[in-house]
Amino acid sequence: MNLSEQKIQDLLEVGIILAMLFLIIVIYVPVAIWEEEAQFKKESRYRMQNLYDIEVFYSRLTGEYNPDFLEAMGVVNATRDSAVADSLFIGEQSVYLFGKEFNVDVGTAFGFEFDTTFGFKSFRRDTVLDTTVQIAIYSEDLGRNDTSFIRIKDLDGYLQDQNFVSVIKKEPMKRIEAIEYYKTYLPDSSTYYCPLTGIPYEMNIDTSQSSLKVLSPIKNTIKEPRYLLFSFKANSHGIIQDGNKSWD
Repeated sequence: MNLSEQKIQDLLEVGIILAMLFLIIVIYVPVAIWEEEAQFKKESRYRMQNLYDIEVFYSRLTGEYNPDFLEAMGVVNATRDSAVADSLFIGEQSVYLFGKEFNVDVGTAFGFEFDTTFGFKSFRRDTVLDTTVQIAIYSEDLGRNDTSFIRIKDLDGYLQDQNFVSVIKKEPMKRIEAIEYYKTYLPDSSTYYCPLTGIPYEMNIDTSQSSLKVLSPIKNTIKEPRYLLFSFKANSHGIIQDGNKSWD
């Protein structure tokens, strides 16, 4: 093989490597950009939902929506904290915030409803100490005494049964139980702003019809260059009107 043929072969190998790299870029970079677009959309809609829910909670407490979202959020969060700290903080109460007094009507389940709306559902496994009870109870179908194993907390119900005969034995036991709970989350000021543009969401309140609309601040397509050959694109993230979401 002469020198010119060697150069041609080397150039072909370089070309193949470059082609493979280009193919990888063409396949994976758009996917990464789509994931970025989807993440912004997901986060934006999450914030819009939280914003809407805050206003709904404020409306339940005061009887009206508040065009000042940050003020509404402060009142709702403060009411939740008070309801959790004091079980008697229900009914007509006063919340003092921003140098003002807000009259609120707090329902008995307000704290629970707040946590299940804004919190994150989670599970944990707990080891529970329990007692198993073996009892004898007369079975009319069998025409004789029959034995059953029950949990001790259910024993009182069986003691009232006219067919109950006796407790045979009790045995302590351990069992693993899945516990459902909500990780507490208090909405903060970031809820009010679109994560992509940093512009506040729009709120349209119709007091005559007690109607609320939350809109994405993105009006025109946003386009940003990525890696010279590609672009990040985003359109409006949607609308929530009276609980109805445009993306459902």
